[in-house]
Amino acid sequence: MSLSDRVTAARPSRGVELTRWCLDRITRYDPLVNAVIGLDPTALDQAARAERLRDRAPLAGVPVLVKDNIDVAGVDCTAGSRLLVGAPPARDAPVVEGLRAAGAVVLGKTNLSEWGTFRSVRAPEGWSAVGGQTRNPYAPDRSPWGSSAGSAVAVAAGMVPLALGTETDGSIVCPAGANGVVGVKPEPGLLPSGGVVPISPAQDCVGVFATRLDDAVLCLAELTGRGDLSAAPARLTGRRFGLWHAPGLPRLALEAVGSALRTAGAELVEVDFPEHSGLLLAEVVALQAGFPEAVEGYLRTRPGVPDSLAALIAGNRADPEELRLYDQDVFEASAALSAQDRALRAEAGRQARARARRLLDDALRGVDAVLAPTNPPAWRLVPGRPDPRPATSSVLAALAGYPNVSLPAAWTDGLPLGVSVFGPPRLADLLPLAAAVEQCCPAPRAPAPAGAMP
Repeated sequence: MSLSDRVTAARPSRGVELTRWCLDRITRYDPLVNAVIGLDPTALDQAARAERLRDRAPLAGVPVLVKDNIDVAGVDCTAGSRLLVGAPPARDAPVVEGLRAAGAVVLGKTNLSEWGTFRSVRAPEGWSAVGGQTRNPYAPDRSPWGSSAGSAVAVAAGMVPLALGTETDGSIVCPAGANGVVGVKPEPGLLPSGGVVPISPAQDCVGVFATRLDDAVLCLAELTGRGDLSAAPARLTGRRFGLWHAPGLPRLALEAVGSALRTAGAELVEVDFPEHSGLLLAEVVALQAGFPEAVEGYLRTRPGVPDSLAALIAGNRADPEELRLYDQDVFEASAALSAQDRALRAEAGRQARARARRLLDDALRGVDAVLAPTNPPAWRLVPGRPDPRPATSSVLAALAGYPNVSLPAAWTDGLPLGVSVFGPPRLADLLPLAAAVEQCCPAPRAPAPAGAMP
């Protein structure tokens, strides 16, 4: 059921009725998928207040879950780490303030890959010491990907119509693809990143999950006040899309959508980015260089939690649960860098971001947008075994600082495959193209937990 359908079905008291409906859904189905890390006890009070706004604000009374690396006043914000439990932030992140101003009900927090999968190269996607393992709603023995695992799964399983996630590289679009929902990663800065546990100020951004693109765009338009953010689809006749068969990713979703686009009048051409693989290494070393300063700046806003990367490392060593499944090699490597190493790696990151922008800008001289597979089928969860670290197509848009939209496009053995649409540097220019692509995608298929409830 889409946001608009659900809101219509719950009138006239959509705030309280819809919030109770979502809370009941979480009670029934979250034990199967473990997407929700905690609920805000004020949710029903928020909903009652929102009912007074329902005729004036499109999001009034609409429940939204928020990834647990985004500050919500009075509610623990842990990034999945036990070291941040028990000292909740005193203020909402600006993006949460925006939700409240729009009348949305901040229902609670979603599980994630701990520290955005940045503590270790062995960190399992969708697992945190606070929330445990989130599971794919299409097959609970499969991974949900991450790091915004809980947000994607909560929307896919029909527990909320909207959820916020964050992305540095792939953390919105990859779980969107793996869980069969829409994931919109804007350009960094479109939504404020204050009050969000950071990895890289140059690449971090807040985005939205929904079952349909128009629902995600409605949320983004309300949060930004931008009237130019629209899900009205562009005319496909005369449009040119570049098909990028990203290495290591299945072609099925791209081929299915490409065929429908041709039928609708679009022209498709093959594109390639041979420098893609080298950019990923440059990105990783740059992220390690900038992380200590970024995370320590955030920690200083949270009295009662460790105030430095060194304190986090020491706290993890003292907590056997934190290091039970994997270590903290990325944290330790970041902390060990000299000032000279940080400067060299930061410069490598600037050069890599410039190269990514050049690659996409060069492609856009011949096409309106690039289409690429978002994800392979979700892999099996095997306790004690590291994730396979599959290929993605997210690094170009992430490094360039350009928006990226993942749309459900195909299924294989019952598991979702997404197609990513990116290229234009502004979300306002990308959305009409993504909306046109969405019209060429098959109707979404509800996973078993979602489909089981009337």
